[in-house]
Amino acid sequence: MRAFDLSERAARRGWRSQRKRVNRWRSRLFIIIQISLAAGLSWWISQTLLGHEQPFLAVVASIVCLGFSFGQRLFRALEIAVGVTVGVALGDLFWVWFGTGVWQIMLVIAAAMSITTWLGARTLMVTQAAVQASVVLTIPPGLDAGFSRWSDALVGCGVALLFATVAPVSLVEKPRIQAAKVLHETASAIRAMVIALTERDEEAAAEVLERARATEAQMSELTTLVNEGVAVVRTSPFLRHRRHKVLEIADVAVPLDRFTRNLRVLARRAAMGVYRGEQIPKAHLKLLTRLAEVTDDSAAELFAARRPDSKIEEIAAVGVASSKVALEPNLSSTVIVAQVRSMLVDLLELCGVEYTDARDMVPQMED
Repeated sequence: MRAFDLSERAARRGWRSQRKRVNRWRSRLFIIIQISLAAGLSWWISQTLLGHEQPFLAVVASIVCLGFSFGQRLFRALEIAVGVTVGVALGDLFWVWFGTGVWQIMLVIAAAMSITTWLGARTLMVTQAAVQASVVLTIPPGLDAGFSRWSDALVGCGVALLFATVAPVSLVEKPRIQAAKVLHETASAIRAMVIALTERDEEAAAEVLERARATEAQMSELTTLVNEGVAVVRTSPFLRHRRHKVLEIADVAVPLDRFTRNLRVLARRAAMGVYRGEQIPKAHLKLLTRLAEVTDDSAAELFAARRPDSKIEEIAAVGVASSKVALEPNLSSTVIVAQVRSMLVDLLELCGVEYTDARDMVPQMED
């Protein structure tokens, strides 16, 4: 029976691993297809239109320029394109003038890196120039004599730049979905926190703390997605009409980051309160429950592709209720109320309210 349980757990782990692999592949499928098409088109243009028999550099240049990420993609492709063309041109020149050998390879690499550095290039362009120059100089021209390899590189880079302007709509939708997921997870963690505090369950409180800490990685992912989305809508002519939506989510990310930071403080205090056996008043637990509700409602709005400004009144009502809660002498209760009030201000800002107005919507505690 024990062997059966172990094999079942192993099978489940294997299945989860395969699902992650499939999801990773699906997330990259668009760019895989895009790079494949760009490489094939570059080969066809160089071979059919330019008459080059084996235009391998056209394929290489298109693959290198497109890379495996959409963030700042057009600028990066342009940067790499310059590096590739400079490197290939220098390699061809050195092959014609000096031939190949140890000192020629050293000299062409030094020249390629020096020229691109003088042009003000960043590391990526400098490296590509050196790599391409050395490749051209060490591979006999054979079928691709003269400067045809340089023109092949230009074709590959040109096709890559064209393809770099095309990006899937999902790239500008992902930041919004990720922000909604973070809010939803936060609401779930707060609900679990209420249960842990009610039942004084140390293990459950520790799990809530781990969930709260996990939001830091989730926010890091959101930041990456936002940066990528902003870069895409700024460079792709096909997605510029979505710029407002992406920038709106970028604005949401700042108060959401503060919101999750306050959640982590709240979770630590809740875990400590359970550990010390402190009694949390029902009014404070109810306040946490209401915070979870308005947080989940805000997440639902983001999932529906709407900024949650329709929830401002509900959040403000919770803020007013928080000012009427009686404080208790124990530290955990006081910190819980204080953190809830801070998170309500963050949530209002997330909905588009200015900080000073959001602060006023969560009035001072009553005596």
